[in-house]
Amino acid sequence: MSNPLPSVLVVEDEPAIQELLRYSLLQAGIDPVVVGSAEDALKEIHGKLPAAVLLDLMLPGMSGIALAKRLRAEPRTRELPIIMVTARGEEQDRIQGLNLGADDYVTKPFSPLELVARIRAVLRRRAPHLAGDAVSIGPLCLDPASHTVTCAGRTITLGPSEFDLLQYLMHNPERALTRDQLLNALRGDHRFLEDRTIDVYIRRLRAALGSEGEAMIQTIRGIGYKLSGKTE
Repeated sequence: MSNPLPSVLVVEDEPAIQELLRYSLLQAGIDPVVVGSAEDALKEIHGKLPAAVLLDLMLPGMSGIALAKRLRAEPRTRELPIIMVTARGEEQDRIQGLNLGADDYVTKPFSPLELVARIRAVLRRRAPHLAGDAVSIGPLCLDPASHTVTCAGRTITLGPSEFDLLQYLMHNPERALTRDQLLNALRGDHRFLEDRTIDVYIRRLRAALGSEGEAMIQTIRGIGYKLSGKTE
């Protein structure tokens, strides 16, 4: 069963803050991956893109500012949501962080509930399919919290990949999406997947949804696929 939210990378060197963030994220249904340096963060990101990064500015070795610059400079991580979490709360520090491309800026000490709310808000803006919200399009209803899908009142059983794919399609209705976009959304990073893999998932998804799936998930020749709320 999928988590309501994918993993969030926490880059923080203070053990007490690490544990506070780990506990707060787990309580909110978020899978935290905690590292103590920018260098370790780069290793994690090289292996798999997280949904977002919580980044302390004052780190041993490479600073949080330097890491943010690097992430924003590389095509693979340019759109990765970054929330800076730091004790440096002066206006100039906040402006510097936001100018570097941070999506939000949280000052220590912080409210864990507020931080989780900010993570969800950033994901709703940048990657709504990752925010954990229920969504309905036509006869389809999907709830990430309970990992359930219904179609015209019928409960639909989906594998993890098909569930994630449908979630992304439902958050982008009536949009022609390329296979590349769909694979990026499906895995966060599709370096190890072939382009046509998405066709297999689409076939499985249509088969699971039945006639409604065949009508709603449309093939856009030369581009990819589109989810339409119109079933006729």
